[in-house]
Amino acid sequence: MRKYMVCRTILFLIFSLPVTQAIAQKNIPELNRGIIEYVESVIGKKVDRGECWDLAYQALNRFNAEWDGKFQYGKLINPKREPVLPGDIIQFKNVKIKYQITNTTYTEFMKQHTAIVYKVKRKNVFTIAHQNTEFSGRKVGLSDINLNHVVKGNVKIYRPIPKSDK
Repeated sequence: MRKYMVCRTILFLIFSLPVTQAIAQKNIPELNRGIIEYVESVIGKKVDRGECWDLAYQALNRFNAEWDGKFQYGKLINPKREPVLPGDIIQFKNVKIKYQITNTTYTEFMKQHTAIVYKVKRKNVFTIAHQNTEFSGRKVGLSDINLNHVVKGNVKIYRPIPKSDK
């Protein structure tokens, strides 16, 4: 009986995975999906002047999103209460990230940096698209970030919203 339950559980997980991913994809707002498609079209390319902000600027304007044209990229979300989605925009200010891999401690600083969530790996762990970085220079690149490792600074996450027709 126990062997049967284990097999049944494994089969359930295997066959429900595509359905779960489809449901997750369906829950991504159309604007966010458009932003991700745009990001995919510019990976490895320089967007505008190559500043980190330029990627979000171009993505939001391309899809006529509502934002202040500075650093408020839509609706501020609380990641403790709302899920972060691909296409959301992260604004870092005076952020220090510290983490350890085996016996080496790594520290990263972001005085002012803007990135787009490209993929959600798990809670507070994302693949982000950004440019003007040490690893990709002025071209759009992807890297992983774990917000659980933030020890200082301010991280804001925005959900892009369509302009209202007034």
